[in-house]
Amino acid sequence: MPEQYTILGGKVHVYKRPNSGCWQCSSYLGGKNRRTSTKEDSLSKAKEIAEDWYLQLRGKLRSGEIKTEKTFLEASEQYLREYDIITQGERSRIYVKCQHWRSQVHLVPFFGHMGLSEITAGKVQDYRIHRHNEAVAKRGKPPAHNTMHQEIVTLRQTLKTAVRQGWLDHLPDLSEPYRSSPKISHRAWFSPEEYKKLYEATRKRAHAPKQARFKWESEQLHDYVLFSANTGLRPDEARRLQFRDVTIVADEGSGQTILEIEVRGKRGVGYCKSMTGAVRPFERLKARLRPAHVDDAGKDENAPNTMKNGSEEMRLPQPTDLIFPKWQRELFTAILNEENLRFDREGQPRTAYSLRHTYICFRLMEGADIYQIAKNCRTSVEMIEKYYAAHIKTNLDASAINIMRPKPKKIIKNQPGTQTRTKNRPRPSPPETDV
Repeated sequence: MPEQYTILGGKVHVYKRPNSGCWQCSSYLGGKNRRTSTKEDSLSKAKEIAEDWYLQLRGKLRSGEIKTEKTFLEASEQYLREYDIITQGERSRIYVKCQHWRSQVHLVPFFGHMGLSEITAGKVQDYRIHRHNEAVAKRGKPPAHNTMHQEIVTLRQTLKTAVRQGWLDHLPDLSEPYRSSPKISHRAWFSPEEYKKLYEATRKRAHAPKQARFKWESEQLHDYVLFSANTGLRPDEARRLQFRDVTIVADEGSGQTILEIEVRGKRGVGYCKSMTGAVRPFERLKARLRPAHVDDAGKDENAPNTMKNGSEEMRLPQPTDLIFPKWQRELFTAILNEENLRFDREGQPRTAYSLRHTYICFRLMEGADIYQIAKNCRTSVEMIEKYYAAHIKTNLDASAINIMRPKPKKIIKNQPGTQTRTKNRPRPSPPETDV
């Protein structure tokens, strides 16, 4: 049994562990057992050090230096542990990784040492100011509005975890003070003239690439531009698309030949009906030989219809192959720069997503039903009205806007004793009399 003594009325225990030459001391203070080593082998000196240690702890507890509640660091660890398990399969790995990054790089260094009750609306505002000053000092510009929004979302979810665990009574006010209504900016897209300029440039590059070894990539990019602008698929949806997910059909409602697409993306499995302009690019993609080394989903190295093209082995695509196994980002950006299409007039860079925005804008300009567009694009009517419909001039009906209220008829007052009549009204004829 270890040697053990008590001092200060049993509030502090001084003891020596077996095989240890130094005395230890412990005390229960602030709802937690606390212990330390006196680093002394003399019992009398150890008791003096233990007494001083206990009195210092009491002083720190009274001044608030010692937390008697859960800290933000503990709440953050609990939140991230829960988030990894609960959202498994529901959120992408990249998004979950970003939650860890926001917590560990920004939130914990600022809030980590604070007790949960100390995180007030004022502290959150101090955090916003701290992040602004930190970003300006490092990069010369403040963090983007969306960056701050995502960090506050992570902060809110962490505090909600503390509420669920009973560590916090209520959430503080996390709203942004002094915030005016944000400007609604439209998404970068290609106008009809710019879109024509783009696909003519990609078609020219497909027929005559600058280097012959990039002919397949150039042809793929040209068909990708036409396919995306006529289907409205998100870039990640297009890259997950396999040949077996697309069917050429004759649409009964319109009488046109279109594509029916089974889409797998961030909203799960959905369906899309294309414009007729997507049929021919898909037929070319299906008939085009591709390099055998391309990393396709479901690739079969012993697939039939394999042939040699010089020193490179080429093969026909299989039903389980990806339609667009590689995104030609550098080639797409190079063509945009050559045609002066890289940025729109607001300075927003155009990317592969701009082809989806182009599809939606074209459909609105042609007068398509906004609800049907939302269903076909697997989004909401609210998103389309907010980011697309607001800047499409064809959504404004001049006949409904330029309505003129008819002017009221003027009343002319006659002399006293005469009858009042309305302007432009014919004067009544005198009554007929008997002769």
